Amino acid sequence: MKFEFSAGAIIYREQRGKRQFLFLKRDDGSLHRITWLDTPKGRIEKGEHAHDAAIREIREETGLSVMLDPYFKEEIHYWYMDGKEKISKTVTHFLAKVPADSNVKVSQEHAGFVWLEFSQREKELKYPQSREILEKANDYIDRLEAIEELNTEYAKLPSQHKNWDLSKRLVPGHGPVNAKIMIVGQAPGRNEDIEGKPFIGQAGKLLTVMIEKAGLKRENIYITSVVQFFPPDNRLPTEEETASCLPFLKKQISIIKPKLIIVVGNYPSEHVIGMKNVMTIHGKLVDSEEYNAKVFITIHPAAAVRIKKHVPVMEGDFVKLKEIVKSI
Repeated sequence: MKFEFSAGAIIYREQRGKRQFLFLKRDDGSLHRITWLDTPKGRIEKGEHAHDAAIREIREETGLSVMLDPYFKEEIHYWYMDGKEKISKTVTHFLAKVPADSNVKVSQEHAGFVWLEFSQREKELKYPQSREILEKANDYIDRLEAIEELNTEYAKLPSQHKNWDLSKRLVPGHGPVNAKIMIVGQAPGRNEDIEGKPFIGQAGKLLTVMIEKAGLKRENIYITSVVQFFPPDNRLPTEEETASCLPFLKKQISIIKPKLIIVVGNYPSEHVIGMKNVMTIHGKLVDSEEYNAKVFITIHPAAAVRIKKHVPVMEGDFVKLKEIVKSI
Protein backbone atom coordinates (compact mmCIF):
# COMPACT_ATOMS: atom_id res chain seq x y z
CA MET A 1 0.00 0.00 0.00
CA LYS A 2 1.20 3.50 -0.86
CA PHE A 3 0.72 6.46 1.50
CA GLU A 4 -0.03 10.04 0.44
CA PHE A 5 -0.27 13.19 2.55
CA SER A 6 -1.98 16.42 1.57
CA ALA A 7 -2.83 19.70 3.30
CA GLY A 8 -5.28 22.50 2.68
CA ALA A 9 -7.83 24.64 4.45
CA ILE A 10 -11.44 25.51 4.96
CA ILE A 11 -11.57 29.11 3.75
CA TYR A 12 -14.46 31.35 4.75
CA ARG A 13 -15.66 34.93 4.59
CA GLU A 14 -18.46 37.05 6.02
CA GLN A 15 -20.53 38.44 3.15
CA ARG A 16 -23.44 40.77 3.98
CA GLY A 17 -23.92 39.14 7.36
CA LYS A 18 -23.68 35.59 6.01
CA ARG A 19 -20.84 33.13 6.46
CA GLN A 20 -19.68 31.56 3.21
CA PHE A 21 -17.14 28.82 2.51
CA LEU A 22 -14.94 28.52 -0.56
CA PHE A 23 -15.03 25.33 -2.60
CA LEU A 24 -13.26 24.57 -5.87
CA LYS A 25 -14.89 22.72 -8.74
CA ARG A 26 -12.98 19.62 -9.76
CA ASP A 27 -13.74 17.15 -12.53
CA ASP A 28 -12.73 13.54 -13.12
CA GLY A 29 -11.04 14.21 -16.46
CA SER A 30 -13.42 11.89 -18.27
CA LEU A 31 -15.35 12.61 -21.44
CA HIS A 32 -18.45 13.49 -19.41
CA ARG A 33 -16.48 15.86 -17.13
CA ILE A 34 -18.22 14.85 -13.91
CA THR A 35 -17.58 17.63 -11.38
CA TRP A 36 -17.66 17.85 -7.60
CA LEU A 37 -16.74 20.45 -4.98
CA ASP A 38 -13.58 20.20 -2.90
CA THR A 39 -11.51 22.31 -0.53
CA PRO A 40 -8.26 23.95 -1.71
CA LYS A 41 -5.54 21.42 -0.94
CA GLY A 42 -2.57 19.57 -2.40
CA ARG A 43 0.30 17.21 -1.76
CA ILE A 44 2.81 17.89 1.00
CA GLU A 45 6.25 17.99 -0.58
CA LYS A 46 9.22 16.17 0.94
CA GLY A 47 10.59 18.08 3.92
CA GLU A 48 7.58 20.43 3.94
CA HIS A 49 5.41 21.05 7.01
CA ALA A 50 1.66 20.59 6.56
CA HIS A 51 1.04 24.20 7.62
CA ASP A 52 3.41 25.54 4.95
CA ALA A 53 2.05 23.15 2.33
CA ALA A 54 -1.49 24.37 2.99
CA ILE A 55 -0.52 28.03 2.54
CA ARG A 56 1.39 27.22 -0.67
CA GLU A 57 -1.42 25.12 -2.16
CA ILE A 58 -4.04 27.74 -1.34
CA ARG A 59 -1.98 30.41 -3.07
CA GLU A 60 -1.42 28.19 -6.12
CA GLU A 61 -5.01 27.01 -6.41
CA THR A 62 -6.92 30.19 -5.48
CA GLY A 63 -4.47 33.09 -5.69
CA LEU A 64 -5.21 33.92 -2.04
CA SER A 65 -2.61 34.68 0.61
CA VAL A 66 -4.02 33.50 3.94
CA MET A 67 -3.17 33.39 7.63
CA LEU A 68 -4.20 30.06 9.16
CA ASP A 69 -5.95 29.82 12.50
CA PRO A 70 -3.26 28.72 15.01
CA TYR A 71 -5.39 25.98 16.55
CA PHE A 72 -7.87 24.49 14.10
CA LYS A 73 -6.43 21.31 12.60
CA GLU A 74 -8.51 18.35 11.46
CA GLU A 75 -7.46 15.25 9.55
CA ILE A 76 -9.47 12.97 7.30
CA HIS A 77 -8.32 9.56 6.13
CA TYR A 78 -9.46 7.52 3.15
CA TRP A 79 -8.12 5.18 0.51
CA TYR A 80 -8.56 4.82 -3.23
CA MET A 81 -7.27 2.64 -6.06
CA ASP A 82 -4.74 3.91 -8.61
CA GLY A 83 -4.90 1.14 -11.17
CA LYS A 84 -4.08 -1.96 -9.13
CA GLU A 85 -2.34 -0.05 -6.34
CA LYS A 86 -4.18 0.86 -3.14
CA ILE A 87 -3.45 4.39 -1.88
CA SER A 88 -3.98 5.43 1.74
CA LYS A 89 -4.43 9.20 1.93
CA THR A 90 -4.36 11.62 4.87
CA VAL A 91 -5.55 15.19 4.36
CA THR A 92 -4.87 17.83 7.02
CA HIS A 93 -7.32 20.72 7.04
CA PHE A 94 -6.58 24.11 8.57
CA LEU A 95 -8.89 27.13 8.76
CA ALA A 96 -8.53 30.64 7.31
CA LYS A 97 -10.76 33.70 7.12
CA VAL A 98 -10.41 36.06 4.15
CA PRO A 99 -11.89 39.52 3.48
CA ALA A 100 -15.32 39.61 1.85
CA ASP A 101 -13.92 41.24 -1.29
CA SER A 102 -11.10 38.72 -1.81
CA ASN A 103 -10.43 38.02 -5.48
CA VAL A 104 -10.27 34.27 -6.17
CA LYS A 105 -8.24 33.15 -9.19
CA VAL A 106 -8.44 29.38 -9.59
CA SER A 107 -5.68 27.39 -11.24
CA GLN A 108 -6.16 25.66 -14.59
CA GLU A 109 -6.67 22.28 -12.97
CA HIS A 110 -10.05 23.44 -11.63
CA ALA A 111 -13.32 24.09 -13.40
CA GLY A 112 -14.18 27.12 -11.26
CA PHE A 113 -15.19 27.91 -7.69
CA VAL A 114 -18.23 28.66 -5.56
CA TRP A 115 -18.96 30.25 -2.19
CA LEU A 116 -21.37 28.06 -0.20
CA GLU A 117 -23.37 28.83 2.90
CA PHE A 118 -23.33 26.18 5.61
CA SER A 119 -26.98 25.29 4.98
CA GLN A 120 -26.11 24.20 1.42
CA ARG A 121 -23.68 21.45 2.45
CA GLU A 122 -26.09 18.51 2.21
CA LYS A 123 -27.20 19.43 -1.30
CA GLU A 124 -23.88 20.58 -2.77
CA LEU A 125 -21.16 18.44 -1.17
CA LYS A 126 -20.80 14.97 -2.63
CA TYR A 127 -18.70 13.25 0.03
CA PRO A 128 -19.74 12.73 3.70
CA GLN A 129 -16.22 13.58 4.88
CA SER A 130 -16.44 16.97 3.17
CA ARG A 131 -19.68 17.69 5.00
CA GLU A 132 -18.20 16.49 8.29
CA ILE A 133 -15.09 18.68 8.06
CA LEU A 134 -17.26 21.66 7.17
CA GLU A 135 -19.47 21.01 10.20
CA LYS A 136 -16.41 20.96 12.47
CA ALA A 137 -15.12 24.18 10.95
CA ASN A 138 -18.48 25.92 11.27
CA ASP A 139 -18.83 24.86 14.91
CA TYR A 140 -15.29 26.09 15.62
CA ILE A 141 -16.04 29.48 14.05
CA ASP A 142 -19.24 29.78 16.11
CA ARG A 143 -17.25 29.20 19.29
CA LEU A 144 -14.43 31.49 18.19
CA GLU A 145 -16.83 34.36 17.54
CA ALA A 146 -18.60 33.72 20.85
CA ILE A 147 -15.30 33.85 22.75
CA GLU A 148 -14.24 37.03 20.93
CA GLU A 149 -17.57 38.67 21.78
CA LEU A 150 -17.24 37.56 25.41
CA ASN A 151 -13.70 38.94 25.65
CA THR A 152 -14.86 42.26 24.25
CA GLU A 153 -17.41 42.53 27.05
CA TYR A 154 -14.95 41.24 29.66
CA ALA A 155 -12.40 43.90 28.69
CA LYS A 156 -14.94 46.62 29.58
CA LEU A 157 -15.07 45.65 33.27
CA PRO A 158 -12.45 48.18 34.47
CA SER A 159 -14.47 51.07 33.03
CA GLN A 160 -17.62 49.80 34.73
CA HIS A 161 -16.20 49.84 38.28
CA LYS A 162 -15.46 53.11 40.05
CA ASN A 163 -12.75 51.74 42.36
CA TRP A 164 -11.14 49.18 40.04
CA ASP A 165 -7.81 48.09 41.55
CA LEU A 166 -6.76 45.37 39.11
CA SER A 167 -4.83 45.92 35.89
CA LYS A 168 -6.97 47.41 33.15
CA ARG A 169 -5.60 45.00 30.54
CA LEU A 170 -7.52 41.79 29.97
CA VAL A 171 -5.37 38.66 29.68
CA PRO A 172 -7.74 36.41 27.71
CA GLY A 173 -7.73 32.65 27.67
CA HIS A 174 -5.46 31.03 25.11
CA GLY A 175 -5.86 27.85 23.08
CA PRO A 176 -8.31 26.06 20.78
CA VAL A 177 -11.90 27.06 21.41
CA ASN A 178 -12.99 23.45 20.88
CA ALA A 179 -10.43 22.05 23.33
CA LYS A 180 -11.34 18.88 25.20
CA ILE A 181 -9.17 19.97 28.15
CA MET A 182 -9.13 23.30 29.98
CA ILE A 183 -6.70 24.56 32.63
CA VAL A 184 -7.87 27.23 35.08
CA GLY A 185 -5.46 29.24 37.20
CA GLN A 186 -5.87 32.06 39.70
CA ALA A 187 -5.02 35.26 37.83
CA PRO A 188 -2.32 36.55 35.48
CA GLY A 189 1.05 37.65 36.87
CA ARG A 190 3.13 40.64 35.82
CA ASN A 191 4.67 38.85 32.81
CA GLU A 192 1.24 37.73 31.65
CA ASP A 193 -0.09 41.28 32.04
CA ILE A 194 2.72 42.61 29.84
CA GLU A 195 2.45 39.93 27.14
CA GLY A 196 -1.32 39.46 27.27
CA LYS A 197 -1.09 35.65 27.49
CA PRO A 198 -1.67 33.30 30.46
CA PHE A 199 1.09 31.22 32.09
CA ILE A 200 4.16 32.45 30.22
CA GLY A 201 6.60 33.07 33.12
CA GLN A 202 8.51 30.52 35.21
CA ALA A 203 5.25 29.01 36.43
CA GLY A 204 4.10 28.72 32.82
CA LYS A 205 7.27 26.91 31.81
CA LEU A 206 6.80 24.43 34.66
CA LEU A 207 3.16 23.98 33.69
CA THR A 208 4.24 23.11 30.13
CA VAL A 209 6.62 20.47 31.50
CA MET A 210 3.83 18.99 33.62
CA ILE A 211 1.41 18.96 30.69
CA GLU A 212 3.95 16.90 28.77
CA LYS A 213 4.26 14.53 31.77
CA ALA A 214 0.58 13.78 31.22
CA GLY A 215 1.26 12.91 27.58
CA LEU A 216 -0.48 16.07 26.38
CA LYS A 217 0.44 19.08 24.26
CA ARG A 218 -0.04 22.60 25.54
CA GLU A 219 -1.29 23.80 22.13
CA ASN A 220 -4.26 21.42 22.44
CA ILE A 221 -5.39 22.85 25.79
CA TYR A 222 -7.37 26.02 26.52
CA ILE A 223 -5.65 27.86 29.37
CA THR A 224 -7.32 30.62 31.36
CA SER A 225 -7.85 32.04 34.87
CA VAL A 226 -10.69 32.75 37.27
CA VAL A 227 -9.74 36.45 37.20
CA GLN A 228 -8.17 37.62 33.93
CA PHE A 229 -6.75 40.93 35.12
CA PHE A 230 -3.43 41.21 37.00
CA PRO A 231 -3.85 41.89 40.75
CA PRO A 232 -1.17 44.36 41.99
CA ASP A 233 1.76 42.66 43.77
CA ASN A 234 0.28 39.27 42.80
CA ARG A 235 -2.19 39.53 45.67
CA LEU A 236 -5.28 37.35 45.82
CA PRO A 237 -8.31 38.84 44.07
CA THR A 238 -10.92 40.15 46.47
CA GLU A 239 -14.33 38.53 46.73
CA GLU A 240 -15.83 41.52 44.94
CA GLU A 241 -13.35 41.18 42.08
CA THR A 242 -13.99 37.47 41.90
CA ALA A 243 -17.75 38.02 41.79
CA SER A 244 -17.28 40.36 38.83
CA CYS A 245 -15.02 38.00 36.87
CA LEU A 246 -16.31 34.52 37.66
CA PRO A 247 -19.41 34.74 35.39
CA PHE A 248 -17.09 35.33 32.43
CA LEU A 249 -15.10 32.18 33.24
CA LYS A 250 -18.31 30.17 33.48
CA LYS A 251 -19.40 31.53 30.12
CA GLN A 252 -16.04 30.53 28.62
CA ILE A 253 -16.53 27.00 29.89
CA SER A 254 -20.05 26.85 28.43
CA ILE A 255 -18.71 27.91 25.02
CA ILE A 256 -15.68 25.61 24.93
CA LYS A 257 -17.45 22.62 26.54
CA PRO A 258 -14.32 20.81 27.80
CA LYS A 259 -14.56 17.22 28.94
CA LEU A 260 -11.86 17.80 31.57
CA ILE A 261 -11.10 20.93 33.60
CA ILE A 262 -7.79 21.07 35.51
CA VAL A 263 -7.81 23.58 38.37
CA VAL A 264 -4.38 24.57 39.65
CA GLY A 265 -4.17 25.94 43.18
CA ASN A 266 -6.42 26.77 46.14
CA TYR A 267 -8.09 29.82 44.66
CA PRO A 268 -9.43 28.24 41.42
CA SER A 269 -10.30 25.03 43.25
CA GLU A 270 -12.42 26.96 45.72
CA HIS A 271 -14.14 29.23 43.21
CA VAL A 272 -14.65 26.73 40.39
CA ILE A 273 -15.84 23.70 42.37
CA GLY A 274 -16.07 24.94 45.97
CA MET A 275 -13.28 22.74 47.37
CA LYS A 276 -10.52 24.14 49.62
CA ASN A 277 -7.11 23.02 50.94
CA VAL A 278 -5.48 21.87 47.72
CA MET A 279 -2.54 20.22 49.52
CA THR A 280 -5.04 17.74 50.96
CA ILE A 281 -7.23 17.18 47.91
CA HIS A 282 -4.66 17.44 45.07
CA GLY A 283 -4.75 14.54 42.63
CA LYS A 284 -8.52 14.09 43.02
CA LEU A 285 -10.94 13.81 40.10
CA VAL A 286 -14.50 14.98 40.69
CA ASP A 287 -17.63 15.21 38.58
CA SER A 288 -19.18 18.62 37.98
CA GLU A 289 -22.82 18.75 37.00
CA GLU A 290 -22.58 22.52 36.59
CA TYR A 291 -19.93 22.26 33.87
CA ASN A 292 -20.87 18.79 32.60
CA ALA A 293 -17.20 17.84 32.91
CA LYS A 294 -14.65 16.06 35.07
CA VAL A 295 -12.52 18.35 37.25
CA PHE A 296 -8.98 17.43 38.29
CA ILE A 297 -7.30 19.26 41.18
CA THR A 298 -3.59 19.97 41.50
CA ILE A 299 -1.31 22.55 43.07
CA HIS A 300 -0.39 25.79 41.34
CA PRO A 301 2.90 25.73 39.40
CA ALA A 302 3.87 29.10 40.96
CA ALA A 303 3.78 27.40 44.35
CA ALA A 304 6.04 24.64 43.01
CA VAL A 305 8.44 27.26 41.63
CA ARG A 306 8.67 28.89 45.07
CA ILE A 307 8.69 25.69 47.14
CA LYS A 308 10.80 23.05 45.36
CA LYS A 309 9.42 20.13 47.39
CA HIS A 310 6.07 20.73 45.67
CA VAL A 311 7.53 19.91 42.24
CA PRO A 312 7.49 16.09 42.69
CA VAL A 313 3.98 16.38 44.18
CA MET A 314 2.74 18.19 41.12
CA GLU A 315 4.61 15.79 38.86
CA GLY A 316 2.88 12.85 40.55
CA ASP A 317 -0.49 14.48 39.93
CA PHE A 318 0.18 14.91 36.21
CA VAL A 319 1.51 11.37 35.84
CA LYS A 320 -1.76 10.23 37.41
CA LEU A 321 -3.60 12.56 35.04
CA LYS A 322 -2.11 10.69 32.07
CA GLU A 323 -4.16 7.61 32.93
CA ILE A 324 -7.25 9.71 33.65
CA VAL A 325 -7.06 11.33 30.22
CA LYS A 326 -6.93 7.91 28.59
CA SER A 327 -10.07 6.82 30.43
CA ILE A 328 -11.96 9.99 29.53
